[in-house]
Amino acid sequence: MLKGLNHITIAVSDLERSLHFYTHILGFTAHVKWQGGAYLTLGELWLCLSCDTPCAKRDYTHIAFDISSNDFEAFVIKLRNFNVTEWKENSSEGQSCYILDPDGNKLEVHVGDLQSRLQALKLQPYKGLVWL
Repeated sequence: MLKGLNHITIAVSDLERSLHFYTHILGFTAHVKWQGGAYLTLGELWLCLSCDTPCAKRDYTHIAFDISSNDFEAFVIKLRNFNVTEWKENSSEGQSCYILDPDGNKLEVHVGDLQSRLQALKLQPYKGLVWL
């Protein structure tokens, strides 16, 4: 039986540039690196940066990271001071900042959780929403 998320692997073209982004800008902790990648953590999340040729995604697929409402505004200012590219404006419940990593991987910094999203859907349901 599956128990949950184990790790996320992201393709990166320049390991040092990505290590800098994920550790110095986003606040991940780096543990090891090797010629083809690195392992980092953020809380309980295990992230692998794997040297490869990233391919651009045109869809909505992205990884969202959690942040407290008290830290959100200062963190977004930090991202903008580092000229991190934003790829979308927030239109959903909670505060969100949608950003790209150096290889164009889509990320989101989000205030809220599943429960807050479900509560918002009770007030303003998505088109065709069905409760399961």
